[in-house]
Amino acid sequence: MNRKIMLLAVALGMTVSLSAQDLIVKTDATQVEARVLEISPEQIRYKRFSNPDGPTYVLPVNAVDYIRYANGETESFRETQPSQAVPAQPATPADRPAETAAAPTPVYSPTPAAPNAFQRYDIGDFYDVDGVKGVVCQLNEDRTHGLILSLDEIYLHWSEFDKTDLRTVGADDVADGRANMAKVTAYIAANNGSWDDFPAFKWCRDKGEGWYLPAINELLTIGHNYNGGSRAKYNRQARNRFNDALKQHGGDRMDRLVYYFSSTEKDEKSACTSHMDLEPPFVVEIPKYQKFLVRAVRRF
Repeated sequence: MNRKIMLLAVALGMTVSLSAQDLIVKTDATQVEARVLEISPEQIRYKRFSNPDGPTYVLPVNAVDYIRYANGETESFRETQPSQAVPAQPATPADRPAETAAAPTPVYSPTPAAPNAFQRYDIGDFYDVDGVKGVVCQLNEDRTHGLILSLDEIYLHWSEFDKTDLRTVGADDVADGRANMAKVTAYIAANNGSWDDFPAFKWCRDKGEGWYLPAINELLTIGHNYNGGSRAKYNRQARNRFNDALKQHGGDRMDRLVYYFSSTEKDEKSACTSHMDLEPPFVVEIPKYQKFLVRAVRRF
C-alpha cells in the first residue's frame, strides 16, 4: 500500500511539474511555453519549458503582449510598450545565447501619410514606394509600417581599424541601428575621419536617406521572421517566400550559413553578428576588421 501511495505521489508530482509552465504570448499572437527567469524594463529572459537546461533566450518587452504564469496570474505588457525600442546595454558574452527564438516585432513610429499609408503588408512582401525597394522583414501590429531589407548584400569590413589600431566608436545600441549610425557620424566628425573607415556603414548610407546597418536585436528579429516566426523548426515555405521575393526583384537570397554584421559594437575589437539558420549560437562577436555579410534596412 505504501508503495502504491508513493507511486501515486510521484505521478501527481510529475503532473504538477509538467503543468507548471509560464506562457509567453507575443504581439504577433505566437506563444512560447517557457520558464521566465527575469523581467527588466527592456527585456524578458527565459528558458524553453521543454528544455530547462538549455540556452537562455531573450525577448524585448515590446515584443510581448502578456505572460500567463504557472500560478494562473497574468501580466500584460502591451499598455506599457514604448513606440520605439528602448536602448539597452549589450549583453555580456555569458548572457549571449540570448537568441530570441521569440524574436521581436518592434512597434515603429508611423511615417507621414502617403498614398500607401493604409496598405497592409506581410513578412516577405516586396515593398516598392517612391523608388524605395526592399523586402518586408518586420511589421508593427496593424501591419502598415515596419522595416524593409535591402535586395542586395555584400561582404565588407565593419571598420578599417586593424589589430594595431583598435578603436571603440561607441556604437553600442542593441535595439536601433539608426542610433549606432548617428554615433558613427559623430565619431567621424570628432576625429576628422571618413566614411571609408566604416565600409559596412558607408554601403548602407550610400543607398539613400533612411537606410542603415541594423542593430543586433533588429538582425535577430530578421532571422526570426525569415524562419516563419520561430527557429524551433524548419519552415521551408517561409524561407522560400522571403527568398523568392528577393530573387524575383533582382536581389540576393539570404545566406543561412554566413554571419551578418550588425551595427552593434561589442568592444574595440569586435562587433555583434548573427545568422539566419536554426542552430545556435545566434549571436557571435567577430573582429571588425574581418569581412562578413552586410544587409541594409530602412523603416517605412
